[in-house]
Amino acid sequence: MFGSHHTFGADLERWKCVTDWPLAIAALIFLFAYAWQVIGDLDGGLRTVTEWTMNVTWAIFLVDYVVSILLAHPRWRWFYTHLLDLAMVLLPMARPLRLLRLITLLRVLQRTAGAALRGKILVYVIGTVGLLVLVGSLAILDAERGQPGSSIETYGDAIWWSIVTITTVGYGDLTTATLTGRLVAVALMAGGITLISTVTGTLASWIVERIHQVDEDNQAATRAQFRELERKIDRLLAVQAASTEDTTDAVLAPAPQVAAEQASAPKTTAQAPAQKRQ
Repeated sequence: MFGSHHTFGADLERWKCVTDWPLAIAALIFLFAYAWQVIGDLDGGLRTVTEWTMNVTWAIFLVDYVVSILLAHPRWRWFYTHLLDLAMVLLPMARPLRLLRLITLLRVLQRTAGAALRGKILVYVIGTVGLLVLVGSLAILDAERGQPGSSIETYGDAIWWSIVTITTVGYGDLTTATLTGRLVAVALMAGGITLISTVTGTLASWIVERIHQVDEDNQAATRAQFRELERKIDRLLAVQAASTEDTTDAVLAPAPQVAAEQASAPKTTAQAPAQKRQ
């Protein structure tokens, strides 16, 4: 599934790394052909060209799906976690729903952004919103134009309807009349809510990370100050210890005069008996 974080083997990861951008280019080619067909309301030979172009891109997505499920381990887990990929290849006849293939573009945006998403949040949001509005407007115009009771007949109406729907405003001036159109509306509203949640969560994560970083910096600075204070205290204690040792040596050592007297004392004592004998 889009945005799944499970790993299904190194072979599949290498395949995805190799095919992500080619699939994104195929999705853009499909988008161009589909937009040309819907906005231009083509018929005849030009419509045949656009249909063949979209069929070729569908075949590319089919090959990617088959190879992916063959490389995935375990396969059943990959299968039920990638049901949206299955829908992208099993709905070639539901014209508006064929735009599900453009989810590949969002997958590439997510993969390339990765951890740098917080730093490129504005680019990511603008790109995703623009893609959703474009896809939604094409799908709703394709589904609603010419249908009884529908009020969406031009691409301008479709763009306006997509904008008010993705923002969940819903003025009600333009309404859908078909089941497909209502499904497109639900998808746009869900996409808008999901995008807002993603942006909010990303900003909250960034704020928490910044606070944590500041806290770590403060703790590191405090630890450095404590280490410097400990070094100063050690130096003071060393100086004090050296000073105390010198003072003790000075107190214990005899003064020079006393030492001289002590040195001459035995001689006086030795001379006394000699004088007595004389």
